[in-house]
Amino acid sequence: MKILIKYIALSLILMSCSTGNLELIADLPSSLDEASAIEIVEGSDLYWVIEDSGNGNDLYGLNTKGDIVKEIEISKSDNEDWEDLASDNYGTLYIGDFGNNNKKRTTFNIYKIPNVSEIKTATEASKVSFTLPKGMDSEDFEAFFVHNNWFYIFSKSPKKTKLIKVPNKEGMVEATFISEFNLEGKHTKITSADISNDGKTVALLNHDKVWLLSDFTGDDFFSGTFNAYDFEHDSQKEGVAFLSDTTLLITDERHKKEGGNIYTFKLPI
Repeated sequence: MKILIKYIALSLILMSCSTGNLELIADLPSSLDEASAIEIVEGSDLYWVIEDSGNGNDLYGLNTKGDIVKEIEISKSDNEDWEDLASDNYGTLYIGDFGNNNKKRTTFNIYKIPNVSEIKTATEASKVSFTLPKGMDSEDFEAFFVHNNWFYIFSKSPKKTKLIKVPNKEGMVEATFISEFNLEGKHTKITSADISNDGKTVALLNHDKVWLLSDFTGDDFFSGTFNAYDFEHDSQKEGVAFLSDTTLLITDERHKKEGGNIYTFKLPI
């Protein structure tokens, strides 16, 4: 009876949460207060998450209920500021270590983890390191994805975001500047990004909205149609991934009694 009452109480709490047009599907474990990304990987049925600076160099696989069912230590790597996850069509997961709150970093890293679904408890990752294009000031980055064997990385800048690209090539490389774009609205800092499996839609996440980019030319993703969709819910949202071409997975960090959840968002397209 106590278990039933506890379950009913929890259900009522979840039902009472005001999430706007987001659908709350799971709580994140209490041990993951600062989940900074979420990703779906080919060949795996888990949701993969990481935490940002100040936390360990661990990768977590969650089931659809939000339970940790796999924990992988990425040995011989540093979590200077892990901010986003990306994956390709071959089951490879990439960790973007490019957070730069104080804007003093000159070198940024992306860790590459092949066949992540087959790893048991620990692995070493190869590394792509990059510097910014000549003449570009140091920026904070929290969002990227991989497309056609290039990494596309968006700055977390107020109003104007910069887009750079880096080849998926181990060793030290210099990023290439693509374009910049002025975002409208009060909250404009991009915290995560993903591209749909068909490569036709880019999602850029903010705390209270998502921007969808489509009909672009080549890899200048700001060259096409640009629409913003309000969540009607404000929290520290840090992770976005395409669950399908029409549905997004979204996570937010836990702050006191709010956040620490996984949501879905149906795209109005």
